[in-house]
Amino acid sequence: MKIEQIYNEFAKTYDDNRKLFDMTDVFSSFYNRLNVKQGRLLDLGCGAGEPFDRLFVDHGWNITGVDVAKNMLELASRYVPEMKTIQSDMRDIEFVNNQFDAITSIYSLFHIPTENHLSLFKKFYRWLKPGGKVLFTYATKEYTGHNRFNGYKEFMGQELFYSHKNPQELYADLHQVGFAIESKDYRKIGGETFLWVTVSKE
Repeated sequence: MKIEQIYNEFAKTYDDNRKLFDMTDVFSSFYNRLNVKQGRLLDLGCGAGEPFDRLFVDHGWNITGVDVAKNMLELASRYVPEMKTIQSDMRDIEFVNNQFDAITSIYSLFHIPTENHLSLFKKFYRWLKPGGKVLFTYATKEYTGHNRFNGYKEFMGQELFYSHKNPQELYADLHQVGFAIESKDYRKIGGETFLWVTVSKE
C-alpha cells in the first residue's frame, strides 16, 4: 500500500490518537531559536496540521502545508483552517527561492528514500530566507535497529516505508548543502525515539 493510502486510512482514526505525541517542548525549543517571531512557515508532510501548524498560527504565522494524503489535508482544513494546504509529494513541489522563515518536516522525511534526501535539503536551502531555520525528524538505529535502513516497519497496524543514513552521513549532507547544524537531539515521544535536527541558512 502506498504511503498516501496508508495515511488516508490513518485519518479515519486520527482523533483517537491525536494526543499520543506531546510536541510542546519540541515546538518551544524550535520557536525560541527563530530569528523572527512572526513569519512564513512551510510544513512538509503537514498531516492534520497539529500540533505545529496550529501553534504557529496561534503565534501569528502564515502557514503553507504540503501533504500527499488528501484525507489528512481534510482534517487540516478543520483543525487549522487558516493554513493554506497543497496536496503533493514533497519531492515534486516547487516554491520561489528565499520566501520562508522556517521549514518543518515532522515525522515525514524518513518516509522518503535516502537517495532523495540531499536534493530535498538543497530545495530547503533555496526556499529559506537568509537566517531561516529547518526542523526535521530523522530515523536512526534507535528506531529501526540499523545504522542505515531502507525497508518497512509496522506502525499502528500498517507496514510503513522508512529510509535513513547514519547520522554522520546525514550531517555531511547538510554541511555540503551549506546548512549550519544548530541542534541534534534524540527525543523519546509517544514511546518512539527519533533524532530531531535543527539547521539554519547563514
